[in-house]
Parts: sequence; structure tokens; C-alpha cells
Amino acid sequence: MPARKRDALVLVAVLTSIFVLPLSITGASTALPAIQAEFGGGLAGTQWVVNAYNACFAAFLVSAGSVADAIGRRRVYTLGVGLFCVSGLSVLLVQDIVALVVLRTLGGVGAAAVVAGGAAILTAVFEGPARARAFGLLGTVAGAGTAFGPAAAGLLIDTLDWRSAFAAPAVVAGAVLLLVPLLPPVRGTGRRVDLLGGALFTAALLTLITALVEGPARGPVLTVGALAVSFLLFAVFALVERGRRDPLVDVAVLANRRFVAYALAAATFMVVLVPLLVYLPSYLIAVVGLGPAQAGLWLLMLTVPTLALPTVGAELAARLPHTAVVIGALALVGAGAFTLTTLGPDATPLRLLVPFLLIGSGVGLTNGLIDGLALGTVPAERAGTAAGVFNASRLTLETVSLAGAGAVLAVLTGGSLSGAAFTDAFHVVGLALGGCVVLVVAVVAVLGRGVSEDEGSPAAVD
Repeated sequence: MPARKRDALVLVAVLTSIFVLPLSITGASTALPAIQAEFGGGLAGTQWVVNAYNACFAAFLVSAGSVADAIGRRRVYTLGVGLFCVSGLSVLLVQDIVALVVLRTLGGVGAAAVVAGGAAILTAVFEGPARARAFGLLGTVAGAGTAFGPAAAGLLIDTLDWRSAFAAPAVVAGAVLLLVPLLPPVRGTGRRVDLLGGALFTAALLTLITALVEGPARGPVLTVGALAVSFLLFAVFALVERGRRDPLVDVAVLANRRFVAYALAAATFMVVLVPLLVYLPSYLIAVVGLGPAQAGLWLLMLTVPTLALPTVGAELAARLPHTAVVIGALALVGAGAFTLTTLGPDATPLRLLVPFLLIGSGVGLTNGLIDGLALGTVPAERAGTAAGVFNASRLTLETVSLAGAGAVLAVLTGGSLSGAAFTDAFHVVGLALGGCVVLVVAVVAVLGRGVSEDEGSPAAVD
């Protein structure tokens, strides 16, 4: 196959498979009210529909990259696409919440394999500027999936039913499977898989998420115990990784203050955005009285700026100190989170325009840019390792934030996302997210103080 056709085929396959992954998250969030109405049960069970996918996505993403290096990138990618496809299509047959959560767990594992294998294939196939363009398209496509996911899922739910929000992305993944045999074989490097590190990280994260999701119903003793076990597992994981020759996650890069600042900031944008994408549809449907499609359309005010403003952020970064651009974007997101206190049963698009635009604009101004800033702080030979730490920290904190917000809503609403209690609880979540942003702004400012950085050089952002 000619190189040009091969490259185009790789791009089509990988970008299409990446596009459907955020659709599976936002589809689940829009479908939550319908799922709870059909299956009943407590709020914790319904929250696992989202949290099981995200937690397994985050936990296995850390391991999937090293597995792809060990056994082959195309093999891991194919396994991931197939697992995502089968789990999504199987949702059409589920008759209880437990089966749905199991399928979502498998979907999260598949999504991790798709991202790790797909990124590794792009890295192997493309070089130089072509690789930069390929990964730029990757970020754009993932952003588009996030931006238009709620509206697309809402239309599917209104037109068909809630199961279609899971099945439709799976159908697209099935089409990608047809292209996989045409992709070039990309052998692994033979690197050993850090099984112990992967097991420790996965156990620590899943224990933490379980404590947050089940804590409101299980009581403080079990919650505190699970949290203690989780923190202990994370500590052991860090100690084990420091002594590994080929660590799963190279924690040594965390000694780089600028890298830590950018990684923390990048995670914070998702810490605010993702819980809103998951729980705002439920609020707009249950309290404001919108249909799923209308709720998805309202959320475009929040998501479209994340896709439309990255070029503006790049222009600002070319003229201003990078740390100032990041802190300014964080300030927009924090202000938007605080103004969510205007959310109420009488909400209108105009009333929500300010908080939605503030949050979406803050995220959009640094979307993609902050990845380059973070990786530009480390030597080129360690960029791959740093990218793994950067993405793992962002997805992990995003997952923890999602579970934490769900726990707050569960406690303050008595397990029922409806009525005045839901409004009051959402105000508390908004204030908590805003306070988190304020804290991160202070940390980023301190970490960036007195650190020498050539913010105007191309090396800092490439």
C-alpha cells in the first residue's frame, strides 16, 4: 500500500475510534435519568454507570501503554476497539443495573486500550511535523466528541431510547474494526510489563472511587477505612515505581516544578468540566424539565468554546508569559464554577450563558496548549515518559472529581437527584469546584515563582 494511503487509513481509523470514546461518557450522563427510571435502585448504582467506565479507563490507561509496547501496538488497539464495540452493543440486551455496570467496566478497559494502542500507532507511523499534525488532529477530534456528545446523545435518546446512546458509538467502533486488518503491523519494543505497578495503581484508584461512590450509603467507618487503604496503596505504588528499571509511571518527573504546575492545572480544568458534563444533564432534565435533546443543546454553550478557542489561547501564549495564560484560564473556570449558584429550576439559556461561557472559555484557551507547555519542560528523550505521567494524572484526578461530586450530590439530596435539594447540592458542588480552582491557582503561582523558563522559545511549546 502506498505510504500516503497507508497514513490516511491510519488517521481515519484511529481518529474515528478516539472520537467515540467521549461520546460514551456524555451519552451515559444524558441517559442517567432514564436509566434510574427504568431500573430503580439507589443513586450509587446509577453513578457506577459513569464511574465504572471512567475509573477503569483511568486505571488501565496507565498499564495499557506498556502492554502495547510489550506485545504489539496494533494488537492492543484491536483488542480495545473490539471490547468497546461488544460492550456497547451488549447494552441493548441488559435488563438490570448490575449487568449495565459490568458492561461499562469492560468498555472502560477497551477505551484505555484504544487510546494507548492508537497513540502508539500514530507515533510509529508518523514522524516530525506529520506526527505533530496527527496528534493535533487527535486532540481536536477528542474535543469534538466531548463538545457535541451531549447534544448527539440527547437526540438519540429522544428519538430511540437510552440504550442507543451506548450502542451508537459501538456501531462506529465496529466499522473501525473492519479497517484494522489494513493497518500496518506495529511491533512492540519488548519492554517488560510492570505487573506489580499496574496492579497497585489499579487497586488504589478503584478503592478510592468505591469509597467515594459507596460511602454515602455505607457509612463513615467503611468510607474512612477504604480511603486509608487507597492512600496506602498509592504510597506503596510510588515507592515501588521509584525502584523499577522500567517503571509503569516515572514519578521522577514530578521533581520538575513547572511540569507539576502544568499537569495540575490541566487536571483541574477536567476536574471542573467533567462533573458538570455528567450531572448537569440530570439536573436540566429532572429539575428544569427539559428533554434529553434540549438539555444536550443547552450544554453546547459550555462545550463549544472548548473546541473553538484553542487557537486564541495559542496566540495569547505567543505574546504573554505562559504561566500567566494558564492562571488566567484557571481564573475564568473558577469564576464560572462560583457563578453556578445562579442555577435554579427557572433556569434559561440566557441565565446560564455566563457560567457556561466562563468555564468553556477557560478550558478552551488551554486545550492542547497546556500539553505542549508541560512536555516542553522536560528533555526530549523523556517526553514519552512525561506524557504518560501527564495523561495519567489528568484522567485520575478527573475520575476522582467525578466520584467526589457524585458523593456530595448523593449526601445532600438524600440519594434522590430531584427537587430543591438537588439545586442546593449543585450550588455546593459549584462552590467546592471554584474553591479547588482557587487553591490550584495559588499552587501554580508558587511552583512557577523563581523558576527559570524561556517562555518565548519554540522548545517550550513543541
